[in-house]
Amino acid sequence: MFEIFFTVFAALFSVVNPLGAVPVYLAMSPTFSHEERKETALHASVYFIIILFVFFIAGSIILSFFGISLTALRIAGGIIIFGSGAQLLGGHMAKSRAINNKVKEEALEKEDISFTPLAMPLLSGPGSISLMIGYFSNYNAWTDRGIVILALLTVGLVVYIVLRTSPLIFKFLGVAGIKAISRIMGFIVMSIGIEMILSSIKEVLG
Repeated sequence: MFEIFFTVFAALFSVVNPLGAVPVYLAMSPTFSHEERKETALHASVYFIIILFVFFIAGSIILSFFGISLTALRIAGGIIIFGSGAQLLGGHMAKSRAINNKVKEEALEKEDISFTPLAMPLLSGPGSISLMIGYFSNYNAWTDRGIVILALLTVGLVVYIVLRTSPLIFKFLGVAGIKAISRIMGFIVMSIGIEMILSSIKEVLG
């Protein structure tokens, strides 16, 4: 039970890497008041949980509809996660989250950035989505799936805390500190991606 929780939590937290989202989030909300940041952080974390929960529950149905095998998803997801980890390792936090200057400019003009681009794709991107879909098939018992959902809720709480305290985190760590942590996360994320690819290949080869 605890092993599943910590395994899912560690993997999901590493792929999402909420600390790496801090500089991008602050850049998209320079004029936000204390209350606006609090509300945005709450809404973004709730959307984040809902998005990944929906893909966790309905992911297998979506795959069946498009005729995609779980093995193909794991390999594709592993490649995406590996690529994201490589970009994090290289210090390219925004690129690893599909956030470019145009998206940032559009975000500055929006009143509410909690769903897009904050919850998606900044936090819940292709990597975390494919990870959750894979977990649904990996854990067949609903008790185990309940633990996965609990781990997701815990990561959502961490996301809220990080976004809520983002100005303090940025002030304490600075760009260099956040990049250093993101590089460590990038190495872990790359390992998760490789593990997904290798396990899928072993499954194909029998």
